[in-house]
Amino acid sequence: MKPLVMRIVFWSVLVAALAILAGVVYEQYGRYRAARDFPAPGKMVDIGGGRRIQLDCRGAGSPTVVFEDGLSIDGSLSWAAVQPAVAQRTRACSYSRAGLMWSDASNAPRSAKQVAQDLHEALMRAGERGPFVLVGQSLGGLYATTFTRYFGSEVAGLVLVDPSHPDQVARVAAFMTETRSLRSRIAVSLAWTGLLRAAVPSLLPRAPNQTEHDARAVRAFAPKSMVTQMAEGDATDAVLAEAGAFRDLGSRPLVVLTAMAPYTGSELRGMQITPEQGVQVQAIWEKMHEEMAAWSSRSTHRLLPKAGHDIQFDDPRAVIEAVLSVVEAVRADGAIPPG
Repeated sequence: MKPLVMRIVFWSVLVAALAILAGVVYEQYGRYRAARDFPAPGKMVDIGGGRRIQLDCRGAGSPTVVFEDGLSIDGSLSWAAVQPAVAQRTRACSYSRAGLMWSDASNAPRSAKQVAQDLHEALMRAGERGPFVLVGQSLGGLYATTFTRYFGSEVAGLVLVDPSHPDQVARVAAFMTETRSLRSRIAVSLAWTGLLRAAVPSLLPRAPNQTEHDARAVRAFAPKSMVTQMAEGDATDAVLAEAGAFRDLGSRPLVVLTAMAPYTGSELRGMQITPEQGVQVQAIWEKMHEEMAAWSSRSTHRLLPKAGHDIQFDDPRAVIEAVLSVVEAVRADGAIPPG
């Protein structure tokens, strides 16, 4: 009987090992196909230390608009519905942060300063020079203000697209506790086995105003990008605290866009709140954005009643108009405002 048990254990372990090996091969082949089928738009910029950052710059003119995405996996493709129109009027650059889409991952501790330094290095090595107009969505809004903190002489204006607020966790803590499920963490941690890649098509539907090509590219790189997204999410509290130390944008032209569409059922379930609490949270969100608008003495705060958090997908025209209004204000100034 004992030899029989040992044979059963042996074959069970062998089958499991072969299944894992097949998954690893499937994942590696998926990464090879992603790179082959969806080459990086723009160029890969060597920023030193053996790392490259994907940077896609188009158009001509000054100031140069630089787009920063939020806590997502889309990288530069987050701005695909916005960038072409802006590039018709001035130079416009989108990029993918370290570890997202085509960009190489970083071993440095995650911080807003590190993100700013990576972006600045990529722009400088690619020959892109200020003045810059920074456009940041969600957490990308605070990455944009942090870039301004460290490279302020090059920043002429900003557009914050439904931005995160440094105090948002404390301000809404009484209403919700949004956390990543254990199942999500396990799925991301097992990305190397191919399990996450197999599940990606059902997890990532195409966003509004997103092309099928871009949606397929995001899915192709998702197992890699989601590992970075999880790490960025875990570092969010530290990034909020870090970014909160700088709230003075001087007299730079600033537009803050606030999404005011009612939360969807899935959003309410994710935040574990009722529709009534959702209305209260949105009121707090609007108030925090009013405060962020006051970070500059030349600001505009616009409410968008039909757009959700990803305004660049839900209402790209509103983002385009906001960006071009800041571009024109900077051009009228003729110089970078002090601050």
